[in-house]
Amino acid sequence: MRLSSKARMNRMFTNGGCLDVALDHGVCNEPSFLRGLENMEAVVGTLIDAKPDAIQMAYGQADLLQSRPEKDKPALVMRIDMGNPYNDQRHSVMWSALQNHDEPIIGALEMDAACVVVNLFMLPDEPDLFRQCVNNIARVRAACHTYGMPLMIEPLVMLPNDVRGGYQVDGDAEKIITLVRLASEMGADIIKADPTTDPEDFHRVVETARVPVLVRGGGKEDLKTVLQKSAQLMSQGAKGMVYGRNIYQHDNPKAVVNALMAMIHHGASGDEAWDIYNRG
Repeated sequence: MRLSSKARMNRMFTNGGCLDVALDHGVCNEPSFLRGLENMEAVVGTLIDAKPDAIQMAYGQADLLQSRPEKDKPALVMRIDMGNPYNDQRHSVMWSALQNHDEPIIGALEMDAACVVVNLFMLPDEPDLFRQCVNNIARVRAACHTYGMPLMIEPLVMLPNDVRGGYQVDGDAEKIITLVRLASEMGADIIKADPTTDPEDFHRVVETARVPVLVRGGGKEDLKTVLQKSAQLMSQGAKGMVYGRNIYQHDNPKAVVNALMAMIHHGASGDEAWDIYNRG
């Protein structure tokens, strides 16, 4: 890794771990994702005070973080693509596109991001969507190499729409491992991976990646369950999490951040993290 890339990575990872709070849901065009994000300035302010390692945003909102004067504010992770696989109903034409096709990471450079993130969708019977993602990553990987920008790839394996309906993750370990291997082969510096259905299988995802793996949170769940599952995944070799709705849709996001940061950086168990959350 080039020194410039490593310097940016160091802004995200504290002693090898990272909590990245995802607020980039506005690019998904899915109303249910926006609950809790109505006032972005207030949300970003709350999270800056909570002090996670990073906040994940798209270009149009990144100024709310980067215009703040604090020297110790969270690092910026910038989402630079968008698509329509997130909606409850499958569209007749599925697509994924870079937000700036000609200069895909120019906005991230302008906003002094520590990393960029791009999706790698694997949906049943959608080979063209998969091809679009591969093309996006190839373009971004070349730009990242030129400018020393770390690349986070987000491999997403989805279930058929008729199984549970809409945007639903397939936790099959073999499918996740296969797509994570492709992300690694394409030059990911960080991989944001879905948890396997059996958390005890997640070490295989980590071994396949050969780069730091952050666990993707997905939809909001019972917090105690989230913390217990997160502890299991950390024990399997994950370096942290990229959680959004499980933080910003809670009544006390700062307490959730405190609990997760204790787990990532101080080895707190799921029960210990739950106690930290309840202490506020």
